[in-house]
Amino acid sequence: MPKLIDISVPLQPGLPVWPGNKPFTVTQLQSMKNGADANVTSLATNSHTGTHIDAPLHFVDDAKTTLEMPLEKLVGPCLVLDLQGKTKITAADLEALNIPAGTGKLLFKTDNSRLWDDMTHPFYEDFCALTADAAQWVVDHGIHLVGIDYLSIQLYHDSFETHVILLSNEVAIVEGLDLREVAPGEYRLICLPLKIKGVEGTLARAVLEEI
Repeated sequence: MPKLIDISVPLQPGLPVWPGNKPFTVTQLQSMKNGADANVTSLATNSHTGTHIDAPLHFVDDAKTTLEMPLEKLVGPCLVLDLQGKTKITAADLEALNIPAGTGKLLFKTDNSRLWDDMTHPFYEDFCALTADAAQWVVDHGIHLVGIDYLSIQLYHDSFETHVILLSNEVAIVEGLDLREVAPGEYRLICLPLKIKGVEGTLARAVLEEI
């Protein structure tokens, strides 16, 4: 069987979240140790916690929700790019990588991945992400999915332009990936969102299949 590499961040209390978002919590509703017939827990989270997908509706009003995104965009061949050592990813950086024509999905492995050595680290503002001109490069080259190894595809101190460029062109965004154990190269991505109606973002389980 082909080897699968889990590139999802495990949801757990203490996981960093975007400033202002509610943290992930687990509440025990029933416990067999306390005499209940079964163990039952309640989960509470923001839709952009951990490994998650952004749909166009996130930054484009009246646009597609996660449920309306074609699953074909989230499953299929992808290219993991090594951008370690960069503090931001520009159009010039992408151009220099000589990405093969016809590539549809890009995952960016950066120094961000090392942050997941501590799953409960404080939110890190200076993570690496795409500039607006890099987002436009993605659109101009027909790429329909991008993924990053921290909580946002855009730099923390930037405007929302990177998101707007990508989502207004219906480029799927996967954020919060864990690429520590992934070597750059070609893989098959399987990234399935929770099937929730009417939302702009949702949690996902993402794996890479070795080719």
